[in-house]
Amino acid sequence: MTRPGFKPGALVWVAVFALAALIPLFQPGGFVLDVAINVMIWSMVAYGLNVMLGYTGQLPLAHAGFFGIGAYAVGILTLKQGWNFWLAWPAAVLICALGGLLLGLVAFRTKGDAFSIFTLGVGVIIALIINKWDSLTGGNDGLNGVPPASSLFGIDFSKSANFYYVALAALALTVLLVARTRQSVFGRSLVAIRGGEDLARSAGIDVFSHKLRALMLSTAIAGLAGGVYAAYVGFLGSAVAGPTTTFTVLLYLLVGGVGTLAGPLLGTGIVYVALQFLKGLQDYQYIVFGPLLVLLVLFAPQGLAGLWDRAQTRRASARTERAVDHA
Repeated sequence: MTRPGFKPGALVWVAVFALAALIPLFQPGGFVLDVAINVMIWSMVAYGLNVMLGYTGQLPLAHAGFFGIGAYAVGILTLKQGWNFWLAWPAAVLICALGGLLLGLVAFRTKGDAFSIFTLGVGVIIALIINKWDSLTGGNDGLNGVPPASSLFGIDFSKSANFYYVALAALALTVLLVARTRQSVFGRSLVAIRGGEDLARSAGIDVFSHKLRALMLSTAIAGLAGGVYAAYVGFLGSAVAGPTTTFTVLLYLLVGGVGTLAGPLLGTGIVYVALQFLKGLQDYQYIVFGPLLVLLVLFAPQGLAGLWDRAQTRRASARTERAVDHA
């Protein structure tokens, strides 16, 4: 018997993060640690996109642009302005949240496909500005030599094994924030908006305000991930803010499960790792993933996490039916 308020799923997440915390102890450097850090970074970007697509049903295609803004904000502030990473990082998150506010004030005047197309255009513009503003971003040459995270409390975060825990903490914060959002009145209102904006308005929900706040949260999470990326990689190019990055993150989300809590992490882990092993087939990677994605949409439209949820629901229904039969 479980006590009131206890959620078995929370225990699973604690176990997942506890196991993840052990990775640097066995792999203090090299390929495995690098893949793990990248999976965490891109999972955060997918979680940000999931706030919009999974909860409100809106598909913003400027997501990589805000990831790029977050990354370049940290890069420029630390490299050119001499800021400490621990100050530049929250500043980047704030910049991205404000950018989401400005985007939403205009973009939410449109609906459906028009919203996606408009945000795609904004994403392209962001990538072009980064590519052309040579004096600020380095233009085609990129931004090289971004300083790693500085020491804090005597811990040298320039070492990958230590910085791993920064990425892990950021991912844990993202998962917790998204989970609490989904369980809140605000999150339930977002799901109601996904079900139908007119119906949500009739229930007294301020649709415009809720979508605006959701977009700000989404872009803030993208900025959070961008800051981690900048400090870890040390080099930034305009391609990271381009539409291709947005569609890659969308692939992670579709594979894992739109609207699910585990989906962004699960999908990113599976696809990113698979892409690492297919690097030799760089030009043909998406020829492999294309048919697989079509099959996934046909047979598991809610992704792998959704497939698991459906299996659990069927199992619970079967147990209930057996209990009724025995009664």
